[in-house]
Amino acid sequence: MTSAILQLPRLTGRLFLGFLAQFGRLSLLVVELVRGLSEVRIWVPRTVTEAATVGVGSLPIVFVIAGFAGTVTALQAGYQWQTNLPLYVLGTLIVENIVLELGPVLIGLVLAGRIGARYAAELGTMRVTEQIDALESLGRSPASHLIIPRVLAATLMLPVLVIIADVVAIGAGWISVKQVLPVTDADFTYGARYFWRPFDAYYSIIKATSFGFAIGLISCYMGFNTKQGAEGVGKSTTAAIVASSVVILLINALLARFLLTA
Repeated sequence: MTSAILQLPRLTGRLFLGFLAQFGRLSLLVVELVRGLSEVRIWVPRTVTEAATVGVGSLPIVFVIAGFAGTVTALQAGYQWQTNLPLYVLGTLIVENIVLELGPVLIGLVLAGRIGARYAAELGTMRVTEQIDALESLGRSPASHLIIPRVLAATLMLPVLVIIADVVAIGAGWISVKQVLPVTDADFTYGARYFWRPFDAYYSIIKATSFGFAIGLISCYMGFNTKQGAEGVGKSTTAAIVASSVVILLINALLARFLLTA
């Protein structure tokens, strides 16, 4: 019994020290990123290439997720609808849910798996095969060559993908809700515009930008600090996806608390 009680503070201490170690390594990586920003000629063309890869490559899954999200939102709204409410409220319900929550969060979580896994696996493989060490031995900065382009590509492209997803999801919801309830196009557009506020669009973009930066930074950090060969690459990839997803949900809650309740 006594030994079990003593294990608790030891476990707590190990977890706390591990957190401090991870935070310290992440802080050093951020410092290297800031230093690498001066090498504009290196990271700008690489960022453009990465952004094109992330954007074009993610479009199919974005269309699929957004289409199903809009459809399910409309069908659930039809299932829970109360007949004493005006039908134009459906336009507000679908548009606001998609723009404020479903669009950014769903796309962020999906791309945390797609982009985060890719970045972590690429950098992890380069680390265990000593390609990053070779780059450093040549006097090149891994930050400007490898990390900055990936972080900026994720940060810049996720808002674009979320805007596309919002449009697709609203269109899918518009079409789907007309199949379950007698909603006219005039009803839907009136409801969508009646309660619409310009800040809703800004809020969606702010969330998407924050999610993109978190995905890029966390996945690159996990891959850059990979150890133990091929097994370590797998662990880093899994850790990148899990950590990115948790941070996305945390950022989502914080932004809702501070930006929507002011």
